[in-house]
Amino acid sequence: MSTEQVDVDFFDPATQKCPFPAHDTLRNEAPVWQDPTTKFYVITRYDDVRSAILDPKLFTNQVALSNARTAIHDEESPEAVGKLAEAAQLEDLVKRMYEEQGWTPASNLDAMDEPEHMQLRKLFDYAFRPAKVSELDPFVEKLAYDLVDKALENGGSCEYIAEIAIPLPLYTIGRQLGIPEVDMPQIKAWTDAWVQRMGLAQTAEERVWSTKMEIEAQQYLQPIFDRLREQPDDTLLSTIVNKPVDAWGRTLTNEELHSEVIVDLLVGGSETTTNALSSGVRLLIEQPDVWKQLKANPERYLDTFIEEVIRLEGPVQALTRQVSDDVVLHGVTIPKGSLVLLLYGAANRDPRHYKQADCVDLERRRPRGHLGFGTGTHVCLGAALARREMHYGFSALLDRVDELSFQEGANDFAYQPNYFFRGLTALHVELRANGV
Repeated sequence: MSTEQVDVDFFDPATQKCPFPAHDTLRNEAPVWQDPTTKFYVITRYDDVRSAILDPKLFTNQVALSNARTAIHDEESPEAVGKLAEAAQLEDLVKRMYEEQGWTPASNLDAMDEPEHMQLRKLFDYAFRPAKVSELDPFVEKLAYDLVDKALENGGSCEYIAEIAIPLPLYTIGRQLGIPEVDMPQIKAWTDAWVQRMGLAQTAEERVWSTKMEIEAQQYLQPIFDRLREQPDDTLLSTIVNKPVDAWGRTLTNEELHSEVIVDLLVGGSETTTNALSSGVRLLIEQPDVWKQLKANPERYLDTFIEEVIRLEGPVQALTRQVSDDVVLHGVTIPKGSLVLLLYGAANRDPRHYKQADCVDLERRRPRGHLGFGTGTHVCLGAALARREMHYGFSALLDRVDELSFQEGANDFAYQPNYFFRGLTALHVELRANGV
């Protein structure tokens, strides 16, 4: 079947709510498919996605999403030409806003190729070294149990995302960075605005608003950077600000710091884990046999369950690459310079690679073989911390709660409109404490 005959729309709210039938269609009928809206070449099979991730010279990370925003309007009709001009004007406006009011963000870690990527990656690997991450265990464990206990003390009815899934990773990354807890709700508002912009689903007015929000975040963070340069401390943020990234002693510029802190630390360190926790709780309620199996033997099954959640409901459904040369895959030529969407969400449910690909399997061999955290040199730098947060988040439920259920009639299971990320907007649940 030609790619033109495949009817998939990733901006359709129904597809965003449940993209998996669309993933099945693409894997089976068009494993390399050009999205007519974004012009991305979409790759969906596990082996193809993994091979692309592991070949950063061909599938480079020098991607500007502004190309995708303008490509949405890149047609020959007068209306499309007008929209293309408006999109270009919007990009110019956003650029001026950064230059006049804040700092123009540099490329973040995931948008770099070698050797710049490895120089910066070494800095983050040091900041997130296992010994440093393990120091957070007592804080994360106590926070997880306190949040669940508070929900139980209030009768067990809670909006799980707002009351547990957001504060657990958010306050953890805040503690790592040394940001006062009182400021974390505002941090969350800023990261939400960034995530919305990333999703390619904003109006021009929303794009301007989200840029203003990012500049507000920059203005909040800049005095902290300045202080840490003068008075270093033992926080992760102080390490990022002060540790040299090369042999000549260069430290990160303000533009690099704003990009890395907002994108890789605040968004990457909270938003994705929030979505994974809420997806995991939904799975446990919808599949009570998995809950019973997990509760009966968490020591054996919890780590595998965490990996299955990431595989099945990956918070990061896709990331982009740009090909440095022509690529021919499954009979489709991807021209040099084209943007490619590596659809992790589809690859992780590929039945060519996984038995019972759409099911939670707590006996699955090599559960960490999924692509939910990426792989190779660009594997998620916060994967270890995310796993610890999920471990304690689910452990608190297993220890304190006997039964999980949805609040009757309270959930519409809507998902945030976003081309790349997958996250529920709300999850109303009932928690029944052990022995009640």
